[in-house]
Amino acid sequence: MTFTETPLKGSYIIELNTFTDGRGWFARTYCKEEFAAIGHTKEWVQLNHSFTSYAGTIRGMHFQLPPFKEIKLVRCIAGRVYDVIVDLRKGSETFLKSYGVELSAQNKKMIYI
Repeated sequence: MTFTETPLKGSYIIELNTFTDGRGWFARTYCKEEFAAIGHTKEWVQLNHSFTSYAGTIRGMHFQLPPFKEIKLVRCIAGRVYDVIVDLRKGSETFLKSYGVELSAQNKKMIYI
């Protein structure tokens, strides 16, 4: 995996390194040591999967305050999605700034928030 920090501190675009052969491809989507290198040391406690039926659908904003704050790892495994993150951390140097990225089955990118 290749981690590239976005303009919003603490969030990363993750590009999968694929290993391809005649059967298709394989990629690691999580490695404890690689995530620790960007400061992620919390235990993953949930893994969720959603499906959107219609193009143009807006899923909504996800925001939690401590002690319910969660780390998000967003990936699109079919089609494509434009994912936007907004920095709502008061006191952050990028407070109220946003960053968007297209995630798709083809580009195999994920975003870590």
